[in-house]
Amino acid sequence: MKFVPHDYQEYAISRIIDMKAAGLFLDMGLGKTVITLTAIDHLMFQEMCVDRVLIIAPKRVAEDTWTREAEKWDHLSGLKISRVIGSREKRLAALQEPADIFVINRENVPWLVELYQTQQWPFDMVVVDELSSFKSAQSQRFKALRKVRPLIRRFVGLTGTPTPNSLMDLWPQMYLIDQGERLGKTITGYRQRYFNPGKTNGYVVYSYEPKPGSDEKIRELISDVCISMKAADYLQMPELIVNDIPVKLSPAELKLYRQLEQEQLLQLDGEDISALTAAAVCNKLLQMANGGVYTDDGSVIDIHRRKLDALEDILDASNGQPVLVFYTFRQDFGRIMKRFGGRTLKGPEDIRDWNEGRIPLLLAQPASMGHGLNLQAGGHIIVWYGLNWSLELYQQANARLYRQGQQNGVVIHRLIAQGTLDEDVAKRLETKDARQDDLLTALKARIR
Repeated sequence: MKFVPHDYQEYAISRIIDMKAAGLFLDMGLGKTVITLTAIDHLMFQEMCVDRVLIIAPKRVAEDTWTREAEKWDHLSGLKISRVIGSREKRLAALQEPADIFVINRENVPWLVELYQTQQWPFDMVVVDELSSFKSAQSQRFKALRKVRPLIRRFVGLTGTPTPNSLMDLWPQMYLIDQGERLGKTITGYRQRYFNPGKTNGYVVYSYEPKPGSDEKIRELISDVCISMKAADYLQMPELIVNDIPVKLSPAELKLYRQLEQEQLLQLDGEDISALTAAAVCNKLLQMANGGVYTDDGSVIDIHRRKLDALEDILDASNGQPVLVFYTFRQDFGRIMKRFGGRTLKGPEDIRDWNEGRIPLLLAQPASMGHGLNLQAGGHIIVWYGLNWSLELYQQANARLYRQGQQNGVVIHRLIAQGTLDEDVAKRLETKDARQDDLLTALKARIR
């Protein structure tokens, strides 16, 4: 297929070529994969300043997306890609292939760095697909990549959501881009300069709030190496409708919910259901809002089937059109499968079947398929059986259908149990998005 880049794609390609290190904060559907591959092809075969490229990606994206995208476009036919995935033996063999690009899943980054600790680091350019997955300075993947960062001549970080939860998440990502040049060499220094202590448990601070003016200062500091683009500004996208469907629990069901919420301990059918921490309480409440709750021994007690009934109404109204349902807990999956059947994505064949309209009901856990999967050809109806707290997962999951190439208006149905934590989660996702949009909007202005 012939690649005819949009103006914004040409701009992004030129920036990758011109800059030794760059952060591409590209919204979902803007084609960051083909943009990056096109820049790599130019650097490798025209400027001849890059020899071997390492791409770090989520596992499923590493297995399929980068290879498939390179095969899709005529101008990328000269690129040879080796997938460094699977068993240790398969990974070692893949590293010996005469390839231009080596794609590895992010979980194996520590292994790769350790492998080359007594040898010369062989990759002069590194691309991190979904840079936000390196947002923790304490993670092994960040620590490993940080060790070899001085040996990398060119670095590109790709993400659509650089600060999915807070500006604190930005420091590790920016360090990998510029080795601390803009936001400092340590996260402690970054924290001291731009944040005030927030919540504590009496001894340890476990949250921080930006100091007045920190947002603007941070944006100014990183704007010269970060490119931000939002899909709404560049694509003629179909209509997106978010339809919150209220799910009403019976008085008895809501009473059980309130007991757990207030007492953190509920005796139900002789089983002890404990929620001793705030996180555990939230999970228990979300479980109950969805229809069932796990006991301490891992079994499930059914509370209601209200969301199943609401989902049935949606499936009936869809008149046979394919529906993608996102679920949170394993028990949700089992309950939906038992009542309606359905399929999950296990490999390329399932992706093809969905995009060709052969899967009427597709069930997916957002964390397992949030990044890189192009499913827009197979349908335009999404149902969130239960929401979760992660804005990044929420946006990325929705973007599997609402992205470039979608021919129909996308409808996102969210099943919201009234009077439960479901309502708070929906509001929190909107609140998180405000700060993220502030960051992206300011960076976007740099290319205007």
